[in-house]
Amino acid sequence: MSTRIEKDTMGDVAVDDSRYWGAQTQRSIQNFPIGQDRFKMLPSIVRAMGILKKGAAQANADLGELPADIAELIVKAAQEVIEGKLDDHFPLVVFQTGSGTQSNMNANEVMSNRAIEMAGGTMGSKSPVHPNDHVNRGQSSNDTFPTAMHIAVVEELHRQLYPKVQKLRDTLAQKSEEFKSIVKVGRTHLQDATPITLGQEIGAWVAQIDYCLGQVRHAEQGLYELAIGGTAVGTGLNAHPKFGDLAASYFAKETGYPFVSAENKFAALAAHDALVTTSASLRTLAGTLMKMANDVRWLASGPRNGIGEITIPENEPGSSIMPGKVNPTQSEALTMVAVQVFGCDAAVAFAGSQGNFQLNVFKPVMVHNVLTSIQLLGDASEAFNDNCAAGIEPDLAKIGENLDSNLMQVTALNRHIGYDKAAAIAKNAHKKGLTLRESALASGDVNEEEYAKWVVPLDMTHP
Repeated sequence: MSTRIEKDTMGDVAVDDSRYWGAQTQRSIQNFPIGQDRFKMLPSIVRAMGILKKGAAQANADLGELPADIAELIVKAAQEVIEGKLDDHFPLVVFQTGSGTQSNMNANEVMSNRAIEMAGGTMGSKSPVHPNDHVNRGQSSNDTFPTAMHIAVVEELHRQLYPKVQKLRDTLAQKSEEFKSIVKVGRTHLQDATPITLGQEIGAWVAQIDYCLGQVRHAEQGLYELAIGGTAVGTGLNAHPKFGDLAASYFAKETGYPFVSAENKFAALAAHDALVTTSASLRTLAGTLMKMANDVRWLASGPRNGIGEITIPENEPGSSIMPGKVNPTQSEALTMVAVQVFGCDAAVAFAGSQGNFQLNVFKPVMVHNVLTSIQLLGDASEAFNDNCAAGIEPDLAKIGENLDSNLMQVTALNRHIGYDKAAAIAKNAHKKGLTLRESALASGDVNEEEYAKWVVPLDMTHP
């Protein structure tokens, strides 16, 4: 491996000559050999750093803080980062310094060296583009990394989460409409209850997803406020007074989202409540998807000795020993994702509580877990939609069989003969193995005509 010598304030470091990173990135590689989770595996944070450094250079040029030619070189290098062309030059793990300093310097060094190369200079020379003096002008890791966190999460919500969950939601809404007239047994406490329609049952899942998406979108509003301009502790030291606002306007232009510099930079550095709130909304969505997937698993259970009121696609063999067995694997995958998201949210919530004085130093693990939740929920929703929800069909024979034997239709008699007499009819039917109709007529409290008029399953699915 051919190497070059990069320098930082601690001395010389040998770096692979094919890489754009510098001394501080190399030290981080050596000092934090922790785990396999790297930010290049979540390229959204790398892209966000490119957006940040590009906008910062543009703002500094406008404010006379950077020469136009230097700013232009940084912008060109940053654009390559935005486009994903330099992802392999961001090797750092999540578990590093809690402010994300090494990741910020990774970005500064990569863009500095790429800009130097574009200018025909020598990589590692820090001339004509210096990683700290130019790429990091008016910034600190303490305000850039949380800014990148917010940019990355907002972009991933719109790229990964919203369209994929909405796709599932729309499929379920279509199924709800399609099955709106299919009357079936309702269940509470895992026990038979009064009738509902299959459309109503699926429609409840749609309503839950709508609510959760609304909560995520509401939480997203807090992510538009950025730490940029706060520099090291929130005072804005070494940044032009207009830098934060102007840089944020460039981020907004680049992404299409209404980013602004936070009014209170101290809070933006020391606490990440908007990220904690976003994570909590993702956890709620995970809970909704868990409920839906478990309902599907129960309703499709069988095929002969379960509830079996719906059928779902048969995607792969379900057993290495039981021939012909097929399992509800998409429900299993989605519920495992939900469990993982619960864990991610617990990590984010705890990390969010650990701000001390002017800085929270759990930033990388927070954004890593939020981005992981977004990716998992988006991917799992799409897979569940394509490989399960789209193929849900009612088993009309099983639905009819279960409905006919449902003793809780007796509830329709309450207003006519009273709760106590109706209860006696149901208990007698269950004890003697009679149908509800047989037990009602035997009681003498209901005649044939009254029973036919009062006990109509479809009429029991609405007020």
